[in-house]
This record gives sequence, structure tokens and C-alpha cells, in this order.
Amino acid sequence: MATTWILVANASQAKLYANTGPKKGLVAVKDLQHPESREKTADLVSDRPGQLHSPGVGQRASQPKTSPKENEARHFAQELARELNHARASGQFDRVILVAPPAFMGLINEKLDGPTAQLVSDRFEKDYTRSTARELAGRLESCIYLPDYQ
Repeated sequence: MATTWILVANASQAKLYANTGPKKGLVAVKDLQHPESREKTADLVSDRPGQLHSPGVGQRASQPKTSPKENEARHFAQELARELNHARASGQFDRVILVAPPAFMGLINEKLDGPTAQLVSDRFEKDYTRSTARELAGRLESCIYLPDYQ
């Protein structure tokens, strides 16, 4: 029987579930937290922006290209992608379903390696991190129990 993993995530938390077939439900595999993504921007920045000095121009503050919160989201997406890449390489699942809000979904997709990305069968751009395993199974029932994987 093939194993399907379901990653349900947002920028500050993620849950991994496994499903091994019809009527088997979802089994929690791992719960991952990234509390830094919940921090206020002021708490993530240690100092004021740096100063640029040019002759005759005066001083200007340089702003980072990405916000501290976006940077933390990128770090968490990288952590999740590493988790999936490693699990795929060690044969822990045969396919994976990703569930995340649109912006965070993009970050995860950027970080997955090629072989793992090929095993993504479905993507749902929703934040279901507060859903119970039973609620999630109901919402994803149509793609969890595909005939090809029974």
C-alpha cells in the first residue's frame, strides 16, 4: 500500500500527516513550530538600517530587500522542504499533498528538490493548520484516496 504524506503549513507552524489508504484516516507524523514568524518585526530587527555614505549625496538608510518576517518565513519553508526532501530520499512516502496559504506555498515550492517536487500530487492554497485530522481528511478526501494509489 502506498503512503501519502500531507503537509499542512503556514509561516509559523506545520503538521505532517500520513495516510496509507482508504478508511485509514490521517496519522500525525510530526508537528513543527516556528515561533520567530509570530514575532513582531521590531523584535526581529536588532538595529536600525545601515547608513550609506556617498560624496555629496548625504545619508540614506538602506532597507533590506525582504522584511524580517518574510525572511523568517523563508527559513521555515527551507526547514519544511529539508524535512520532505529527507523523507522522500529515505522512502517514507510515495506521494505528498501540500496545503498552505498562497504566499507560503510559493516559498515551499521554491525550496523542494526536483525529485520531491515530482511527488507532489496536489496543492491546496488554504490555511488548514487549525483543522483536526478528521476535518482535514474530509476536506482532502477526493485526492487522498485516489484509485491509482490503492
